[in-house]
Amino acid sequence: MVPVGSFEQHGPHLPLDTDTRIARAVAQALPDVVVAPAIEYGASGEHEGFAGTISIGAEAMETLVVEYGRSAFRWTKRVLFVNGHGGNGPALAKAVALLRYEGRDAAWVPCAVAGADAHAGHTETSLLLHLSPDLVHMSLAETGNLSPIADLMPGMRSGGMVAVSQNGVLGNPVGATAEDGAYIFGELVGRVTDGLARWEPGPDGRLR
Repeated sequence: MVPVGSFEQHGPHLPLDTDTRIARAVAQALPDVVVAPAIEYGASGEHEGFAGTISIGAEAMETLVVEYGRSAFRWTKRVLFVNGHGGNGPALAKAVALLRYEGRDAAWVPCAVAGADAHAGHTETSLLLHLSPDLVHMSLAETGNLSPIADLMPGMRSGGMVAVSQNGVLGNPVGATAEDGAYIFGELVGRVTDGLARWEPGPDGRLR
C-alpha cells in the first residue's frame, strides 16, 4: 500500500497535509498489507493561490508514480496506491495504466465516499477530528462556497481555488464532529477493503 497525498491549503482550520493523513490512515487500517511511507506531495496547482501549498504538478506526479512502480515491482507482485487528493487522480490513472500495460499488477483507489463535500468542509474536517484532533482548529472553521462542484469547475480551471473560495473551503466544516469522522472513516476503509479483496482494476487501473 502506497499512501498518496498532497501538501496544500485546507482552509484556515486544517493542516496542510490533511490529504496525506487520510490516505495513510486508510492504508494502515487495511488487513494483511504492508504500508510504505507516503508520497506527501502531489498535483495541487489549483491551490497555489494560497500560502503553504506546494505542488509538483501532474507531469512530475505521473513520472514519480511510474518510476516508483517500476522500482517496487522488482521485488513485489502487487502495489495499490491509496489516493487522498482528488487532483492526483488524472496523473495516477495515466501512470497506473502504463504500469499495467507493462505487465505490472498495479492499481489505485481514491479515498472518497458518497455525499462528501469537495474540500475542507464537513467531510475532511470530521475525518481529521477523528484522526488528528489536536491539529484541527475549529475556532477558525468557516463556511466556504456551497455551490455544486460541477458549477465551480470552470472558475477553478481558469483561476484556481482562490477564484471560487476566498477562504479555500468548499463546503461547511462548522458542524463537523469526530463521531461523524469515525463513521466516514469506517465507510472509507470498508470500501477500499472490499475493492482490495475483489482486485478488479478498471482500464485506468482504478479499483472497482
